Amino acid sequence: MNWGPIDRYAKSLIKEAGHHIRHSFFTGIEVSAKSSENDLVTNIDKEIEQFFIRRIRQNFPDHRVMGEEGFGDTVETLEGVVWFLDPIDGTMNFIHQKRNFAISLGIYLDGVGVLGYVYDVMAGDLYSAEKGEGAYLNDIRLLPLKETAVEESVIGVNASWVAPNRYAEHEPMIELVNRCRGTRSYGSAALELTHVAAGRIDAYLSMRLSPWDVAGGMVIANEVGAVATTMDGSALSLLGQETFVVANPGLHRQLLGEFIRLKK
Repeated sequence: MNWGPIDRYAKSLIKEAGHHIRHSFFTGIEVSAKSSENDLVTNIDKEIEQFFIRRIRQNFPDHRVMGEEGFGDTVETLEGVVWFLDPIDGTMNFIHQKRNFAISLGIYLDGVGVLGYVYDVMAGDLYSAEKGEGAYLNDIRLLPLKETAVEESVIGVNASWVAPNRYAEHEPMIELVNRCRGTRSYGSAALELTHVAAGRIDAYLSMRLSPWDVAGGMVIANEVGAVATTMDGSALSLLGQETFVVANPGLHRQLLGEFIRLKK
């Protein structure tokens, strides 16, 4: 398959969608809750997803789309070409901060990530990658990751995981926080993945992420040598919510071996 035209088309959709999102700040944003009061969605999330799906179906009718807001296809297998779309990753940041959110898009063939994009809308930064061709920030190639141990690493982790929770033992996470050089939390999995790929943080971990959160960023991170798995070291299925950890290979092994203890 010739991916060049699809790559150019995807980038044009992303830039057009970003323009619409920025313009929305001058119109009206309607906020509602989904599963809880902290699980927010806006009319802009829905409009952007519908925009992508309408255009993808028009130009690639044999491709399927898995989108966060439910306007896409029901994807139960990864056969063929699947677009994984989060129209606004970091909706709470979008609502409260008007920054630190992204459009995340991954295009997969038979379960293998071929094209990946994360667009930091307000910064105007487009991270992109094609499998085997390297990863780029605004067309400038990102360098391969350097190996780091925990003691010299900045870790992307949400503060809630060092408190008692139902997913992982929190005492090893406290030790991780105490031993690493520092921690960060940006509120957008897609952006955290780009920070790993660009070397700004050395690892990112989360207890529950959906395929559209990570599909685009994983292609980018893989192209600079990062390893991305579930927290038990398995490959992601990309068919439901899963635990997630991404880091340079040595740090990835250290995190799984010493600090991550999932509850049964």
